[in-house]
Amino acid sequence: MTTEIGRDELKQRLDHPKKFVLLEALAPEGYRRAHLPGALNLPPGEERSLASELIPTKDTEVIVYCAGPECHASENAVRELAEMGYSRVRRYVGGKKDWMDAGLPVMSDEPRAA
Repeated sequence: MTTEIGRDELKQRLDHPKKFVLLEALAPEGYRRAHLPGALNLPPGEERSLASELIPTKDTEVIVYCAGPECHASENAVRELAEMGYSRVRRYVGGKKDWMDAGLPVMSDEPRAA
């Protein structure tokens, strides 16, 4: 069963890191534009091919998010990871929208305009 994590708890986890993997379940283009600090990209449908590269062990804590509450990519990724045997998977339902609406920092992999 998946448990959810809220913005405040996730922020606290990022501010005082304990070993976990944060995954953004969106297409690479969206990830490059803006992602939560420390997040790795797990594009929709790529769970089976990328999970072992991104998540060290099946009992590693994993937190997955996507665009926001209307987006189901994180829900699908969580389900897929659980089916693959990952036992500590949580979902940040508010996603990138909730995080950015709260004025919290994001990272970008796109070059800045000169």
